[in-house]
Amino acid sequence: MVINKTKQRLTYVTGDYVMLLVGWTLFAILRYRVVPSETMDADTLEQFLKLPGFIGGIIVYPLAMLGMYWMSGYYNYVYFKSRLHDVGNTVLISFIGTLLIFFVALINDAHSERMLSYELLVILWLCLFVPVIASRLIITSRTSRLIKSHRLEFNTLVIGATQGARKLAEKISRRTRGMGFRIIGYVDTDRGDLTCRDLDLPIYHIDDLEKVCSENNVRRLIVSPHRSGFKETSQLISRLFPLDMPIYITPDLYSLIVTQPRIADVAGEPLIDISRAHASAATVNCKRLGDIVISAISLVLLMPVFLVLSIAIKRDSRGPVFYKQERIGYHKRPFNIYKFRTMTIDAESEGPALSSLDDPRITRLGHYMRKYRLDELPQFWNVLKGDMSIVGPRPERDYYIKQIVARVPYYNLIHQVRPGITSWGMVKFGYASSVDQMIERLRYDLLYIDNVSLNVDLKIILYTVNTVITGKGV
Repeated sequence: MVINKTKQRLTYVTGDYVMLLVGWTLFAILRYRVVPSETMDADTLEQFLKLPGFIGGIIVYPLAMLGMYWMSGYYNYVYFKSRLHDVGNTVLISFIGTLLIFFVALINDAHSERMLSYELLVILWLCLFVPVIASRLIITSRTSRLIKSHRLEFNTLVIGATQGARKLAEKISRRTRGMGFRIIGYVDTDRGDLTCRDLDLPIYHIDDLEKVCSENNVRRLIVSPHRSGFKETSQLISRLFPLDMPIYITPDLYSLIVTQPRIADVAGEPLIDISRAHASAATVNCKRLGDIVISAISLVLLMPVFLVLSIAIKRDSRGPVFYKQERIGYHKRPFNIYKFRTMTIDAESEGPALSSLDDPRITRLGHYMRKYRLDELPQFWNVLKGDMSIVGPRPERDYYIKQIVARVPYYNLIHQVRPGITSWGMVKFGYASSVDQMIERLRYDLLYIDNVSLNVDLKIILYTVNTVITGKGV
């Protein structure tokens, strides 16, 4: 059976929506039966179901509940769900939804019996919870059965065409019941001598990997250590991030990197997914929603500041107001970052060069803008577009990334998250004027990735605001 994540997600969303419609309708009927008739604005159930309150509720409240379920991260990962997680998520969100609906729509009911209000609360929660959990358990149980029976599997490639890679693949294939790995081939990374007959599966070349993944519906990658050593393995992993799919490595390889592992126990063969950071789905969704709201509001409120700075930049030096440059972002995808120009237009006429505190290429106004981080303001547009986040590791140019990776291969781990306007590294270390300083700042960025949370983001934002106010940006 072909894996289709979008279809599976739509199955959960559709099931939730239909069950929420059923639940709200059932609640309306029970409410009509429970609440004293003299307090209702209808003489019959049919009239009650035609009231604007019921019609508006059946449109608004199910959609609002779907929004809360999305925010909770329930739809982020649609395979390998546990029934315990289904129950826990549904209990919590339906309870929150019950309270919101009660205080928005039901608290002003004309009846005065407090006990009746409590009864309505319980009835509403049951109507929101029971239908939804029933639908979810059916879908989750069916999906689990399909995976365990090998009727639903994820096409997987092993990166490496060596005997060691073959042993790893055989071990996973033998013991992967319930995890859905279907290894369909190997990827040769260094023109090895092994053939398809030696490995019993097709061998593809690393240069054709993107095409192979597309043509074979590949959904997972497992990296076998490169025969030349850890450095080459890490550089290989760097090439895999742009494919935007789970990348699994073994614990012994991960121990050579630096951070705390995320272990998916593949039936006795622990594999670690290094394609995403240590953050819950709810954190990821809330963080992205916050990025959109904050960046949109900031772009509107800062328009007068943008106008004043634009005029000042044009009067201060020759050249455009804005400066754009290609940087490497989430999963190593390149994007153009936008800033107010703080250097002369010929600043890099002789090639890429990092700036320093007394850099003669920086304009008079540029020194002031850098001190208060005003040059970073246009990056709210990058955040709104999804290239960046408010908080995240600073994005670098590919020119410098290659130099950093050559010395500290684990730098690639920062591509697990969106880069940010500000970061723990920028707060604690500041601008880097050399590759050595970039590597030193990297320690803070990796620490952030290991501890991504809304609380940590808020602390970094507050530190950044203090930096801007006090002018400690350089």
